Amino acid sequence: MKNNMKRNVFKIIGTGVLLSTTPLPAQSSVIENISKNPKAPFSYAELSVKEGGKWEGDKYVGGNFKNVQELTLPESHTDHSTYIRYEGIGLENNRIGYRLYLDWRNATDIFGKKVNTLVLPEVGKDGFESYHHDAPWGQDILKSGRTIGIGSYGRYDEQNDYVETFKTVKNTTARVGNEKELSYATINYKGWKTWGDAIDLDSRLTIFNRDRFVKVDLNLSNSISGLCTGIVAFKNIPVKQAISKNKKWAYLATYGNQTETKKDDSLGMAVFYPIDTFDKYVKTKSTHTIVFKKTKEVSYYFLAAWSMEPNGLATEESFYRDLDQKLEALDNNNQL
Repeated sequence: MKNNMKRNVFKIIGTGVLLSTTPLPAQSSVIENISKNPKAPFSYAELSVKEGGKWEGDKYVGGNFKNVQELTLPESHTDHSTYIRYEGIGLENNRIGYRLYLDWRNATDIFGKKVNTLVLPEVGKDGFESYHHDAPWGQDILKSGRTIGIGSYGRYDEQNDYVETFKTVKNTTARVGNEKELSYATINYKGWKTWGDAIDLDSRLTIFNRDRFVKVDLNLSNSISGLCTGIVAFKNIPVKQAISKNKKWAYLATYGNQTETKKDDSLGMAVFYPIDTFDKYVKTKSTHTIVFKKTKEVSYYFLAAWSMEPNGLATEESFYRDLDQKLEALDNNNQL
């Protein structure tokens, strides 16, 4: 996600900073096992930060990347600090990759893949901007701008018609894990302040060794109104909404030439959400926004499908057929 806007420094209140450089348990064996069985389904999550360098203002200079299990963001960290490889947490399976920016933006971006093999361990090592450009494996395909990207979360400010992200947080701690059939990232935001009292928010993003979707679970220390998710809105790309037969689940989706590849490709994006938590749909200047009722917890799914994915959903018809099948599954089983 290229972002030329003036940076807002991610404010961290307090002095405690934790960096766990303990290698992710069995991390090397996870990568090795996936690489040895390239045709087998896999899931993968990683978090990689620099060590051996130093902070110069809000930039981390020098050092080499190392995968870690857990990280509490240093006070100096903000967007484009070059401290975290590809700026956040990575989630990947055979079909697609995602990354959530671990800074005040808190947007989820998409890595479109042209291969079915593992790519994240090498992404971003050869240059901070390299993944914005076409490569044999694929590239960053979503321009999120000032939005939460696809399926991330924030708080809708009705007065200003804007989705507030994580500009003021006491501290943020992230952790990643890999299991047999799924991989996940958990993020704890302490003292997230939008307006009024600060709250704590725990999130979990889970990707599976199948399909393209990510499950998001959000838990808050207190109930708030305005908790939201959504999809970045592009000009001339229509939005579609559908409700399941038994009115248990719904989706919001877009499809079209909405990538930053400068090619004649197509991208489909969708968020599935439970009707009983839904308050309203709002189209802000830049985001198709799903606003939840006042709540302390909510779960939902998001997914993306790129037309250049091998043997993927290459047409609008196939994309929406896939969404409708998933909507029916959610209606029947309450999960994907």
